[in-house]
Amino acid sequence: MSTLASRSSTASAADANLLLKVQDLNAWYGAAHILFDVSLDVRRGEVVALMGRNGAGKSTTLKAIMGMLAKRRGNIAFMGQDISSREPFEVARMGLGFVPEDRRVFTDLSVTENLEVGRQPARKWPDGTDALNWQPEALYKLFPNLGEMRNRPGGQMSGGEQQMLTVARTLMGNPFVVLLDEPSEGVAPVIVEQMAQMILELKARGASILLSEQNVHFAELVSDRVYVLEKGQIRYTGSMAELAENEEVRRAYLTV
Repeated sequence: MSTLASRSSTASAADANLLLKVQDLNAWYGAAHILFDVSLDVRRGEVVALMGRNGAGKSTTLKAIMGMLAKRRGNIAFMGQDISSREPFEVARMGLGFVPEDRRVFTDLSVTENLEVGRQPARKWPDGTDALNWQPEALYKLFPNLGEMRNRPGGQMSGGEQQMLTVARTLMGNPFVVLLDEPSEGVAPVIVEQMAQMILELKARGASILLSEQNVHFAELVSDRVYVLEKGQIRYTGSMAELAENEEVRRAYLTV
């Protein structure tokens, strides 16, 4: 194989692993300009943390990617397709999952019924190999707490249990990438630990996650790379290990 062909093959393989690419993303709430030229990417089988203090723009970034804001501008590519002007339901059908911070479980439906609401057909990777195909029983093994309360209404669950249910419901859509918004926020430490184990297991199974988080310890446990936001702008990017050793960046953008 020639050098040129070898480089082309390597580039194609790299492109195949690039699942989500965001370039120069701007977003507004009404007249308020919140995001300023945010660029990031997520590759197959990695967990990427989007970190920053409260109000930095983390949740807004996820919502803008998902198409949930009325006013946004920029380039967003998912699985090689432009989704910059797609509606949220169209993006979800393509295999981009979203777990909102406020959970939004159906309080009158049981755990099992909530899962069925999220069901989508099995998916395949672009090369034709099978992607993850989640079924309720597999999710009950991943989230044992849910398996013990299959018939319980969503409204009779704790905040941490609802968080697990929201993640499980999203996985029933068999997403290639999950946008996970503040999973450790406001839940008991034991639930935080279970969420960390869940994320590591998803990664081991080939799932990719863009994680909005301000808990540095939690992010260090599960993430490969990190983008740090401050006032709607990316201020730092690197490996999670590099951030853990960079006290100056942590003090400037992450400590309260």
